[in-house]
Amino acid sequence: MSHIELRHLRTLVALRDTGSLVEAAERVFLTQSALSHQLKDLEGRLGCGLFIRKTRPVRFTPAGKRLLQLADALLPQVNSAEKDISRFAGGETGRIYMAIECHSCFDWLLPAINQYREAWPDVELDIASGFHFAPLPALARGDLDLVITADPIDDKSLTYIPLFSYEAQLAIAQDHPLTEKPWVEPIDLADEVLISYPVDRSRLDVFTSFLEPAGVEPLRVRTAELTTMMVQLVASGRGVTCLPNWALHEYSKNEYVAVRSLGEEGVWPTLYAAVRSDQLDAAYIQGFTEIAKATCFANLVGIVTAET
Repeated sequence: MSHIELRHLRTLVALRDTGSLVEAAERVFLTQSALSHQLKDLEGRLGCGLFIRKTRPVRFTPAGKRLLQLADALLPQVNSAEKDISRFAGGETGRIYMAIECHSCFDWLLPAINQYREAWPDVELDIASGFHFAPLPALARGDLDLVITADPIDDKSLTYIPLFSYEAQLAIAQDHPLTEKPWVEPIDLADEVLISYPVDRSRLDVFTSFLEPAGVEPLRVRTAELTTMMVQLVASGRGVTCLPNWALHEYSKNEYVAVRSLGEEGVWPTLYAAVRSDQLDAAYIQGFTEIAKATCFANLVGIVTAET
């Protein structure tokens, strides 16, 4: 057991969670070459292989599976101890007064907040509602402490921590003519009622990254507050809507609506946690972003690690 280090366990967990050496290397902040070298060195120390090369997702040997059992038992305790020590070092208290620019994010954000409150009970955390239309300037002023956004603004006092990237997809009725196409083009929406959240179009990917660059306007825009209502309207043929792939996954899986990419390559925005730059190194801020990322990758289908 003296041959096994915590970094080895974290690497194996990253390899299991991502399914590939490339993505695992990104997760543990190594190059693919360095990660491969680390694993080969560990296998040499132990005298046996830990996983089968060139399989995707990665398949582990019995020895690899046993180390993953150890990692699952040990790493949560280590992480908990590290958080406690951070508190002892003086970063245990603070305030996170946050706002959300992503209507679809409540499904994963609320469980993340619950986990965070358990892990960081001394931090005051609340969701603001009064800064709905201009949260990033409010963050820069100090009225807020964190904003979940996919629309960064250029402000040197702010830092954007990537949470994940996702595909913005078009939801259409199962019998819609566009189901005949492998993906949609901007002109396809010229005769469509586009259903969206009641926010400015500058915050809607379907406009900023798809329709406006092509100079195309939908036939009409209709708004709805709730994701479920938007999808219900789409399913009944009242229009089309653009939502994150993870928000549409269950509806598509159950054949309630059909989904198509926006263009052949798709539109892939990134969701960020925006904080003031002078708060970036605060332990309780880092703790929140770590829990938020872990919650998302454990529960959302279709998201990928954001490019930095």
